[in-house]
Amino acid sequence: MPPRTKVTKEMVAEASFEVIRRSGYESLNARAIAEYLGCSTQPVLYSFKTVDEIKEAAYEIADKYHTEYIMPKKDNNPMLELGLNYVRFGYEEKNLFRFLFQTDSFGDKNIGVLMSDPELSDIIDIMSNGLEVDKSVAREMFLTFFCVAHGLASMLANNSMEYDEKQCKKMFENVFNGMVASKKGK
Repeated sequence: MPPRTKVTKEMVAEASFEVIRRSGYESLNARAIAEYLGCSTQPVLYSFKTVDEIKEAAYEIADKYHTEYIMPKKDNNPMLELGLNYVRFGYEEKNLFRFLFQTDSFGDKNIGVLMSDPELSDIIDIMSNGLEVDKSVAREMFLTFFCVAHGLASMLANNSMEYDEKQCKKMFENVFNGMVASKKGK
């Protein structure tokens, strides 16, 4: 008889991420994770004390995956690419989008807390330098841009809508160009 594969905490967390990605966070339970791993529920429940702890671990993996997915890969227009990637994520990864942004994972956070996330500093610096505006202005512009992107991504993640990259690109260009003109007094 071959030795049993030891189910690690990392394996349970990764399996949880995959269950959510495929079936939605509503489907996450010890039985679904065990089925994905091909084991009983005992090793799943041994690794974590509660299903909430499993969700937290899956959230961290999903958040990292989302960050890597949306970050600009080209140099031509990082804000436009970031927005399009964010919207595409909502369309292509509906279950992860809803898990990350439409569950109570933000709890007691407000938009100010989200906007002060250190991971945004590179983007704010790029905007501030590229547009020759103060960082507080760049942050305000980013918030507006983010709200438009989030709205589009939410519509795609929650409805049977088709993603139209050309239309999204045009909307982002209009919003961005309007913000720049407004801040530059044109």
